[in-house]
Amino acid sequence: MSDKRVVVYGASGYTGRLVCEYLREYNVPFIAAGRSEDKLTESLASHVAGVETAEYEIVAVEHDVESLTRLFEGADVVLNTVGPFSDLGPAVVEACLAAGAHYTDTTGEQDWLVTCDEQYGADFAAAGLLLSPGIAQMYTTGEIAAQLCLETPGLDTLDIAVFWGGSPTIASTRTILVNAATSAAQYLEQNTYVPFDPEAGLVPLVVPGQHELALSLPWGGTSHPVWFKRDPRVANCKAQGGVFNAALMHGVPQIVAAALEATKDMSPEDRDAALTETALQVMNVMPPRENPRVNKSLDSVHASGPLGRAHCVIHGNSNYKQTGLLQAYAAYSLLQTPPLRVGFASGCQAFGHRELLGVLRAFGLVAEPRLTVQA
Repeated sequence: MSDKRVVVYGASGYTGRLVCEYLREYNVPFIAAGRSEDKLTESLASHVAGVETAEYEIVAVEHDVESLTRLFEGADVVLNTVGPFSDLGPAVVEACLAAGAHYTDTTGEQDWLVTCDEQYGADFAAAGLLLSPGIAQMYTTGEIAAQLCLETPGLDTLDIAVFWGGSPTIASTRTILVNAATSAAQYLEQNTYVPFDPEAGLVPLVVPGQHELALSLPWGGTSHPVWFKRDPRVANCKAQGGVFNAALMHGVPQIVAAALEATKDMSPEDRDAALTETALQVMNVMPPRENPRVNKSLDSVHASGPLGRAHCVIHGNSNYKQTGLLQAYAAYSLLQTPPLRVGFASGCQAFGHRELLGVLRAFGLVAEPRLTVQA
């Protein structure tokens, strides 16, 4: 049993390395865990800035509940970056519950969030533990914008757009394909999940701050409809998004459609292997470290009600760094104080949307939100 109270599971991946980097900045000791000790050692030494000043240890572990439970015993927080989470998440969540550790991850897979809510949320709440999947730029920063809008009473409909500059990582590309093959993207309409039309294709959206329209997809539906389904202020929630690179966006539907057609008659095991191979053909190298002049992010939320409207825009940069920081802050906070809510909860519900905004602002990753209210 280690004396370090935070575990980064999947620490050798692109996002996991950034989580470790920000844990170092918060002066939080951690365990860097994954399947390969050699890969973990090389990855942290080569890609985590300042790692020589961090207090950490490397642990290789098998991906099963028993092995993970042993690793997590004595830990207070597990930060999970190992996806696809619908496939690999249950073992980690069950091990956290058995070991008595808070759980966060970086996913936006709707089916996984619904599973967390319906299958594990009550048990985590009973144990006084936080279960918070989806703490990441693509979901949390947009949720911050939505929560700022909802500070105006009488707004019940959220129209959310999330865009970023750059390319998906290897892991997120595979997750996109697996998610498309195994679950439907949904939005919230009068507190009921409604599936997006899978044949709708790309949808052009107006992006604040530029003349050119951006191309969007449901992107699995994102986590927002799940978070707001039990928010009494919200009846309707729809989220779309994508990358600013139009050529890349044009290719995504074709890649997904071809992969689904090729694997529709396969067993789950063969399908997952084929989708992994397809993902590697799309993206088979780690993206370079983010450049804030290139890797920009934009979160835009229109909130409306019978007699009022609000619009919030948050411009930022380095979406993966935003994710790494949010995860590290979650651990830093949980080591010192209980969350605002236990059981299944979003980052904003667990830590406060203005607190998370302040963290992103303090590290120079987002600009001051532009909030316009007509009420």
